[in-house]
Amino acid sequence: MPVQRSSLARPLAAIAMVLASSLFAIAQQPPTPTRVRGAIESVDGDMLLVKSRSGEDVRLRMTGDIRVVGIVRIALSDIKTGSFIGTTTVPGPDGAQNAVEVHVFPEDMRGTGEGSRPYDLRPNSTMTNATVAQTVAGNDGHTLLIKYKDGEKKVVVSPDTPVVTYVPADRSDLKAGAKVIAFMKQLPDGSFETNRVSVGRDGLTPPM
Repeated sequence: MPVQRSSLARPLAAIAMVLASSLFAIAQQPPTPTRVRGAIESVDGDMLLVKSRSGEDVRLRMTGDIRVVGIVRIALSDIKTGSFIGTTTVPGPDGAQNAVEVHVFPEDMRGTGEGSRPYDLRPNSTMTNATVAQTVAGNDGHTLLIKYKDGEKKVVVSPDTPVVTYVPADRSDLKAGAKVIAFMKQLPDGSFETNRVSVGRDGLTPPM
């Protein structure tokens, strides 16, 4: 009987090793990107060719219900108490959360993505969508106290931090040279489609 147990254990161990190796390989694969940032190279019918900021050509099929929004620059002083904003932040050497960008949502987008989560704009960056509870002006910009469902955060916004908002746009704004952020989904055949694109107006590069 001991011999039989040993003979069974060997193939089971081999299967376990193969399974562990497969799971490790899957874990090591980079996650499928969910957005591409870059400039439109061309538009051909429903196909959008984007040159990413890292230099890659990305082909995207636009869905029939695609939503296009414009991005325009506004002033830091346009951020008011009660504004619903999104901001990408990175921790500073003093522990403060420094804003890389701030985008102010129009009222009809209030509540969009509320909360705080890791973000892919920069290493160690976080995206937080929240309501401005307090804004304090200083010599080096504004300090915002922002609150969301599960917490709050103090954010330092310097005078050089890009501040933008959303404006109406449509597919006619998607033209060669326009700077965009396209949200994308990989299809079973490996191709990509997009149903939402943010496009900078007047040559603006969306900063988020």
